[in-house]
Amino acid sequence: MPESDSRSVERSERITLSGFELPLPKLAPGVRLSPQDIGELRALLRGESVVDWYRIACQDVPDAHRLLALNGFDPYDPEDDRRLCAIRDDAARYIRQTLGLFLDDELVRADATALILAASGRGPAEGSARLQRGACTLLKVMHILHHLDARELATSLSLPSSALFAQVETRVLQMYDVLRAAGVRVAEFAWSRKTRASLITKLLAKRQTNAARVFDRIRFRIVLDTPDDLVSALRVMLHRCFPFNYVVPGETVNNLVPLDLLARFPQAGDAPEPAGDKYGPLHQANEFSSADYRVLNFVVDLPIRIDRVLPQENLPEDGRFGRVVFVLAEFQVLDRETAEANERGDAAHDAYKRRQVQRVRERLLREPKHGE
Repeated sequence: MPESDSRSVERSERITLSGFELPLPKLAPGVRLSPQDIGELRALLRGESVVDWYRIACQDVPDAHRLLALNGFDPYDPEDDRRLCAIRDDAARYIRQTLGLFLDDELVRADATALILAASGRGPAEGSARLQRGACTLLKVMHILHHLDARELATSLSLPSSALFAQVETRVLQMYDVLRAAGVRVAEFAWSRKTRASLITKLLAKRQTNAARVFDRIRFRIVLDTPDDLVSALRVMLHRCFPFNYVVPGETVNNLVPLDLLARFPQAGDAPEPAGDKYGPLHQANEFSSADYRVLNFVVDLPIRIDRVLPQENLPEDGRFGRVVFVLAEFQVLDRETAEANERGDAAHDAYKRRQVQRVRERLLREPKHGE
């Protein structure tokens, strides 16, 4: 159960990302998942990094705009367009000068929307493996630069965590509205901010006692009526709340949603079959969790616009690092039956906390070994 500030909601507002409103995802029975949908879902379920992708699969301009908006950019804002061009130019210099790789001038002149389509094998890149590969390489480096600049921006400003967390909560609340509007059956929705005592306990129990490694300072729990709602819910989250490319690699724990579940949905076009085991690799499984505990748990670096947090007069004048910072948030998604089973016996949250607290006691009261 959430540890503090737990809330449930009944709301019906529309969502707007980065000043750009996206169309409501259609999730009627028999909805077709696009190849891009399938790729994003598999990356989330397996905890994979977008840097290891060899292509994306956006179908058209609205699909490309969806990705830009989720990453914190309004595709119709001239200032955001200038910012994206600056990131592109920086990425191109790195690729050419540091890596010594060839990059077509056509790509270096392309805007972000054209690059996304080129990386998908669309537009001028259709049929050109070189242009598609080059666009994909350029976007990967832009992805890293955007994140690095956002970190620089956050350290240069005085941004209270409470204000950033409030923006994250607003974003996820709006996503919850879209879940309901799309017909996804949600049995429970709650969120919490980790208490100070809970943070101390977690850090004392972890081998890495670095506060930067605590990913669940703000956490969201979504319990769906049935397992049949899982894929639809995740698709809405990826379309309307956070970009798939900033799901933190290696931090997904998934022993709930089998990869072959995606194959049960009609597919618009070809998509590669999943590799590996049934659920994908279990990354960073919590040592205090029971073997019977089942969940999909993942961490997202959520892009937040600082012009939603700070007054205009406090914004940096040069815009050298952009207008986006990132906030880590943890998401826990499961179905009602699994949630109920997780609260019985050894898998229960109380049992988990007892094991964690016992580990802290043992570490703090450790007696010296003979000869020490």
